[in-house]
This record gives sequence, C-alpha cells and structure tokens, in this order.
Amino acid sequence: MPNGPVRRDLVLLVSSRVLGGLALQMTSVALGWLVYARTGSAYALSLLGLFQFLPMIPLVAVTGHAADQYDRRKVAAASMAAQAAGAAALFGFAGSSLSMAWLYALALLLGSARAFMMPAQRALLPTLVAPEELSRAVALTSSSSQLALMVGPALGGVVYAVAGPATFLAAAALLALAVALSLMIGRPAPRPPAEREGVWTRAFAGLVYLRSNPVLLGAITLDLFAVLLGGVTSLLPIFARDILHAGPEGLGLLQSGPAIGAVLVGFGLARFQIRRRAGLVLLAAVAGYGLATILFGVSRNFALSLACMIALGGFDMVSVVIRQTLEQVNTPDEMRGRVGAVSSVFVAGSNRLGDFESGMVAGLVGAPAAAVVGGLGSILVVIGAAVFARSLRDADSLDLPSAKPA
Repeated sequence: MPNGPVRRDLVLLVSSRVLGGLALQMTSVALGWLVYARTGSAYALSLLGLFQFLPMIPLVAVTGHAADQYDRRKVAAASMAAQAAGAAALFGFAGSSLSMAWLYALALLLGSARAFMMPAQRALLPTLVAPEELSRAVALTSSSSQLALMVGPALGGVVYAVAGPATFLAAAALLALAVALSLMIGRPAPRPPAEREGVWTRAFAGLVYLRSNPVLLGAITLDLFAVLLGGVTSLLPIFARDILHAGPEGLGLLQSGPAIGAVLVGFGLARFQIRRRAGLVLLAAVAGYGLATILFGVSRNFALSLACMIALGGFDMVSVVIRQTLEQVNTPDEMRGRVGAVSSVFVAGSNRLGDFESGMVAGLVGAPAAAVVGGLGSILVVIGAAVFARSLRDADSLDLPSAKPA
C-alpha cells in the first residue's frame, strides 16, 4: 500500500465510502420496514427498489461525463449531500399522513443523487495508487465498504426498533460527515482538457468502450443477470417477519450477512490476489452465489438463513474484485467516469431490477419459492456463460494488454 499523502488520501476515500455505505444501509432497513409496515405488500417493496434504480438509466451520460470532466471529490461530495437531504425528508414523511406516492418520489430523488456517487468514487481510486497495487486497493476499499454494510443494517435495525423514523436523521448525519472527508482528499493532478463531444458521443462512449473489451463486458453482464435473477434482498423483510419471525433486529442481521461474508473474503483477496484463471474463478463464484440463494429459500432456521446470506456475500465479493479490477486496470483515466457510469447502471440494475423481479415473483408464488427459482436462474446463467462466452471463461490474468481506448 502507498505511503505519505497518497496513503492519507486513500484512507480518506475509504472512510468516506464507509460512512456513506453505513448511512445507505441504515436508510435501507428503515425504509424497507416502513414500507412493509404501512402496506404489507411485496409489490410495494419491489416498487421501492425500482424507483431508486430508474433515474440511473437516463442520467448515465451525465453522471459519467461529470466524473470525467469535473473534480471527482466534489462530485461525490455533492451526491452525498443530496442524499443527506433526502434522508431528512424521509424522516418528515414517516411522521406524516402523506400517500405512498410521495415516498416513491423521494426514492426517485435518492436514486438520482446516488447515480453520481459511484462513478466518481470508483474513477478516483486508481489515481491514488500505483497500477500494480490496484487489485489490492480494490479488495481493500470494497471490503472496507462491506464492513460498513455489515454494521449498517444491524445498527439500522436496532436504532429503528428503539427510535423509529429518527434512523433517517442518523443516516443524514453520517452522510454529512462523509461529505467533509471527501472534500479533504488532496486535489488530484489536473487532467488534460477533454475534447468537445456531442451529447450522443458522451452518452454511448462507455458502452462503445465496453463493447471493445469482451472479457470486461462479459464479466459485467454475467453479474447483471446472476444478481437480477438470484437477488433476495428486497424479500428480507418478508423472511424476517413472516417466515423466520425475527423482527426488525433479525432483518438487520440478515441484511448484514452478505457484508460479513464480503468482508472476510475481501480482506483475504487483499492479501492473496487472484493471479491465474480469473474467468473460471468468476464462474465458480457466481455458481456458488446461486446455490446459496437456493438454500436460503428452503431454510426455516434463522442461523442457517444467516449463514446463507454470509455465503452470498463471500461469493459476490470474488465477483466484485475481479470485475472492478478488470475495469480499473484496463480503462484509460479519461474514460473511467463514463465506463464506471455504465458499469454502475449494470450493477444497480442487477440489484434494483432484481428487487423488482423478486417482489413480483414472490407476490405470485411466495417468497421462499421466488428465492429458489432465482437461484436456479443464476446457475443457468453461469452454464450459458461457460458455453457461449469463451473469452470470459478462458480469461487468465486480470490485466488485458490488448485492451485499447474506444
């Protein structure tokens, strides 16, 4: 790991991401419990995820361009400041008699603000470490963020059980602190002036670049469809209250489970890097993700269900490190924001649309059957990738020397 000012800046970036992730998960627990308590509907939970994802699609040209054109520290800070305002507004909604339409409008605004954060933070990381240290830095930052995700849901569940909607105000305070830390990162070296580009060029530059790198595109697409089909996060309030009878504290622990697994695996990958057969490792990890989802769907024991959620996070962390290292190592700096914006849409799409899909299926056949069907779908995606995506299956190193700017 780097020393001196660079190390300080990396610590500030990691700390800002940790606080932002902590606030995000606390908000997620409080929001999910609030919606399900008011509606008792799996459909309402699925719509919550959908409304947080939808803004990312039309904003992809703007968010990526902002990360490549402007100071990435300030872009991330502005995003978190807007999220803090949104969390405070959710506190006001919880104490009102406003209709659910207003809550979905707030979810839409929160999703719009978050769309700017991920491309800016991810594009900033490679400027703080040497290329040969990037894989370890990705594992370290991802596992540190997951550490916050591990604590956040459990803390959110406990705080909500004690203080109710005041959880949203606590999340807003954490986001305000994250803003301050982000702005303390040293000013990066000035980038050369970007060429003037038309709106359509900016909108599709990230997609064009990904299309020219089939291994990277395959890794992102595999994750998209596996999590889209196998995600169970939106169903956790149903499992916690109706199936496992665990209450809001149990919900917080279940939502912390993936982060526990991710932290354990992430810090392991920071110590022992993936150097060979990256494609096969990725396929095996996604298959393990599907198997853990199936077992979670059939479990009626809280300890076993929590173990399944921990396994989900561990397998997903392997995928995250491989995917993000491929992206950061093989993307030129002037393109990182736009490629990151497209990647963020894929990642958020897998999570949010996966929440929507899971909610719809759960409304038809029940939450346990929806989890089993989703896990089977993830395994089928892996089989399809192994057969048809040969470039991904045969990928060995995370460094693709043939990758060129689009």
